Amino acid sequence: MTLIRRGLSTMAVTAFGIAALTGCGSAGGSTSAVEGSWDDVVAAANAEGAVMLYSSQNTTILESVKRAWSEKYPDIALEFVRGTDADLNPRIETENKTGKGTADVHVVTDTAWIASAAESGALSQELRGGAFDEPDYDRERSVKNDRFFLDVAATLGMGWNTATVPDGLADPRDVLKPEFRGKVGVVNPVGIASYIDLYRFYGEHFGEDFVARLAEQQPRIYPSALGVSQALTSGEVVVSPMVQPLVQEVASGAPVNWALPTPSWGTPFYGHVTSVAPHPNAAQLLANFLVSPEGQRAQAIGVATALPGIDGATADAHDIAGPDPAQLTPEFVERESRDWERAFQG
Repeated sequence: MTLIRRGLSTMAVTAFGIAALTGCGSAGGSTSAVEGSWDDVVAAANAEGAVMLYSSQNTTILESVKRAWSEKYPDIALEFVRGTDADLNPRIETENKTGKGTADVHVVTDTAWIASAAESGALSQELRGGAFDEPDYDRERSVKNDRFFLDVAATLGMGWNTATVPDGLADPRDVLKPEFRGKVGVVNPVGIASYIDLYRFYGEHFGEDFVARLAEQQPRIYPSALGVSQALTSGEVVVSPMVQPLVQEVASGAPVNWALPTPSWGTPFYGHVTSVAPHPNAAQLLANFLVSPEGQRAQAIGVATALPGIDGATADAHDIAGPDPAQLTPEFVERESRDWERAFQG
């Protein structure tokens, strides 16, 4: 899962330079978006022959999307750039400001950045594809300002080593049992808005004293949920209340298992067609593909999907509680980071 380290520093979208748009076209693109039917868009996308995706999703998912896309649109070469939100968001802003676009579609988790960019509309084009209007997608809940679309959601939940904890975990509070003292894995949230919100979420839903009791368990601390997952697999720790669904680990035969608590926390991925997309028609086609059944199935690797009934999905992305950008101010993140350090690191 991509973590938001500097996302809150990019909230002022209205300060971005806005590339002038002509009609439905792209100021930085070599072609223009067609104004005709969806069939015309598809034909123009095939003529463009290429599309570029910037995304903070993991490479396993992105490679799966690329394979599924190639099967459906063999005449349009999909390439992707994978990076953190902190890396990619400034690139999107710069491309927009200069009018020289490279990204056609951008998928991001930074809730503050998404909220500001969706409200501004400066970085994106209006969505056109019919998949957004399908009843199962629920456009009213899934699309922001006709520009940003809910794609999938990364989730964090409970994980355990099956060799040591064969009965598993039913509730995050199970990791507080005395026998797990010194054997719990947790992530370090210092300076990371999303992880700060995760700890807040657990305190809100599983007891005001949950975080304090977790600190008393003398947990092992890791820089990311991936690190916790690896520690569970090796047996370095035996339980954790904060790992990504261990779908691939279970499939490979690792001695681990996982479950999502009720309610569940995660970070939604939203996508948008960039305002200076160099392949504006292929960009619209890719955005539409990502929320289609084929695109959702390709992404259903340890994540919640925006469409129901997708094999491999961990949950409905609409049901995942995500970070509230209004609460995650720099002051709040700094204060909660200090409190966490005092409690967990002395």
